[in-house]
Amino acid sequence: MHVLLEHGFSLLGQKVSWAEFIGQVGALVVVFFAQRRSIITWPVQLASVALLFVVYTSAQLGGLASRQVVIAAITVYGWWAWTRRRDPAFGVVVRKGTPRERLAVAAAFVVGTVAFALVLDALDASWAPWPDAAIFIGTVLAFALQGLGLVEFWLVWLVVDAIGVPLQIQSGLWFSALVYGVFAVLVVRGWIDWNREAKRSAVAAAATAR
Repeated sequence: MHVLLEHGFSLLGQKVSWAEFIGQVGALVVVFFAQRRSIITWPVQLASVALLFVVYTSAQLGGLASRQVVIAAITVYGWWAWTRRRDPAFGVVVRKGTPRERLAVAAAFVVGTVAFALVLDALDASWAPWPDAAIFIGTVLAFALQGLGLVEFWLVWLVVDAIGVPLQIQSGLWFSALVYGVFAVLVVRGWIDWNREAKRSAVAAAATAR
């Protein structure tokens, strides 16, 4: 792991370690498989977070490093949950969240961000505690909602991307910032695909209930 962190290549005059490159490319692959509701997304995610934990720890971004640990735990849950909710014909069943669920997600994001930012600031674990905390909480929520099969997880990812791009640039992680930009495009496509699948699932469920 140390070798991957110390060695790499230059991109636009900025050093990109192999750990950052492989970890972020792996994260892109995760989004690709998630869009297609493929269970492969979860083992790839585990490999990606291991590399990115090392990258963010070296960049002194405590929030981003800590979220990799939490993501790993949620990934194990998501992997298990998707294996239990697979339709033999259409794959993982997805749905739209209820108004109450959406409100709960919004409240959790705001309260979680404030609480974790204060913790990061108190521990001096991040030079940018507020955006660092927002990305941490947003990522945890996104993966939790993905594991539950809720379409809204894509919207949470859009918020994370909007906060993450400038933070990565300020941290000197230019390749990661570029990846976050690509994420946004994939997220919009995923949001469209999952919405379409949620409507199909709702129609199928209604027909079965008759």
